[in-house]
Amino acid sequence: MIPIKILEDVVKKYGLVKDEGKWGQAKKDAIAQNKDLVEIALGANILDENALFLKIAEYLGLEFVSFKGRDISQEVINLVPNPLALTHNVVAYDKTKSEVLLAMTDPTDIEAAEFIRRKTGLEPKIAATSPTEMKEALRMYRTGFEEEFKIIQEKSAEAASSGDLKKVAEELPIVNVVNSILEHAIYEGASDIHVEPNEKEMDIRYRIDGVLRPIMTLPKSLQNGIVARVKILANLKLDEHMAPQDGRFKIQIQNDRTAFRVSIIPVYDGEKIVMRLLPEGAKSLTLDQLGFLEQPKQALERAIKKPNGMILVTGPTGSGKTTTLYSILSMLNQPGVNISTIEDPIEYRIKGINQSQINPKVGFTFATGLRAFLRQDPNIIMVGEIRDQETAEISVHAAMTGHLVLSTLHTNDAPTTLPRLIDMGVPPFLVAYTINLIVAQRLLRKICTFCKSEFKLDKNSLNELAKVFGVEKILNLFKQAGVLKAGETSLEEITFYQGAGCAKCNQSGYKGRLGIYEVLEMNNEITKKINEHATAAELKTIAQKFGMLTMSEDGLIKAKMGITSISEILRVTKD
Repeated sequence: MIPIKILEDVVKKYGLVKDEGKWGQAKKDAIAQNKDLVEIALGANILDENALFLKIAEYLGLEFVSFKGRDISQEVINLVPNPLALTHNVVAYDKTKSEVLLAMTDPTDIEAAEFIRRKTGLEPKIAATSPTEMKEALRMYRTGFEEEFKIIQEKSAEAASSGDLKKVAEELPIVNVVNSILEHAIYEGASDIHVEPNEKEMDIRYRIDGVLRPIMTLPKSLQNGIVARVKILANLKLDEHMAPQDGRFKIQIQNDRTAFRVSIIPVYDGEKIVMRLLPEGAKSLTLDQLGFLEQPKQALERAIKKPNGMILVTGPTGSGKTTTLYSILSMLNQPGVNISTIEDPIEYRIKGINQSQINPKVGFTFATGLRAFLRQDPNIIMVGEIRDQETAEISVHAAMTGHLVLSTLHTNDAPTTLPRLIDMGVPPFLVAYTINLIVAQRLLRKICTFCKSEFKLDKNSLNELAKVFGVEKILNLFKQAGVLKAGETSLEEITFYQGAGCAKCNQSGYKGRLGIYEVLEMNNEITKKINEHATAAELKTIAQKFGMLTMSEDGLIKAKMGITSISEILRVTKD
């Protein structure tokens, strides 16, 4: 999508619109329907495609490229990974020793050009083209891939008859396809890649900002080659098809290294692969970058300054618990302390911290590792997860004997964590006197800053929101957080935000993620109630009396600040 500001400037400067009324309506429709303005204007014959994109090229001082009758070599085509070409409408049409010539329907998409520069080591020289011309270029792209697919089909047939999967996995076409899938996932900022076999084809999906998105569909004939290629990269058994396998490998694009954690399981139509992306150069985030508001952040900072006790981070799988713990460890990582961690798996390497990976096959579990750590003169210990009574008891005793212990637990909110530990067999008085702080969290999507717009809730949405939170509670929450603007005295007058959808966010309206948090800081009254076997609901009421924000309240404040949307808060916090 061409940014609306540039589009309006081009249309006005070159007088491309004859009917201003229709043009104005097209702009309203684009916003209301969350669609591309160019697509709507061209569909309604308000603009002429060729004239528009010729003038966009002129306005931006770029060459306009036509693909009718133009041949592009397969070597040049392959400089841009197939998924990137399809999703971002960009193709390489020529190259020199130092430059790669790119044609784009949105020449302002600098991120795509930068990714190609890093991948190829060549300087991008950008030209503009129209959607019709781009379809012609992508047709040549598909023709090239179809030829490769034919080669792969032949090689797969040969491999199937000879049983030599290694041979087909090392053929250049399969290597190119797998590399394209991996590289494009890195570019899109995906956290996971899903390779899913079906009866007649193979689907590739990426998890981006917590939501799975379809990326491409490949012929069934590629299945054996792709699975074999991933197994070779991850050093797994090629001839094992009926048992789950786990592995790991790394790739490097320019100076950036990314580790892939691989899980393969047998399914009805073959073997499904899920790869978790772990960027090795990723730096630990600060509490502000993680999304902590001032009050919860101060509570966490107080807790990590204590020399002993426990800090627990809770939430479901994929809620960012490990990232929060790594950020806390980075704050604590000083030359004067000995920090040891036991994890499953080690996701990020932190210099200056002793990190151990559990290995149940040889009896190295969280519990046995924790016992061994206590003989290693630690100041701070991180246990990847408290899964059983033994690990819980050792962790609590370590916290009592002068160590600061960090760990995670699977509970839905912060107050539920306390009865959960008691249910695991830890005596209430030990729970009460060793826990310093509990952080419950979820991850939600941030509104894309490139297409963010203001809006006021309609009557139905207001009623839904009031049912969940209560009108007075919402207004008081916003007043206390200091996020109300002048004149916002009722819920009807409050401005919220949403993403319209653009090329930068792949039309989703969201780009990036941050956490919403529920931080329960221990005090004498909560300690007393734990010893009296109080329920999670009773503990929650007391914690709220002392100022604890629930996750939904934390999220609501962030929605009012324009960081996320109301619909995203309701999606993530619904029970």
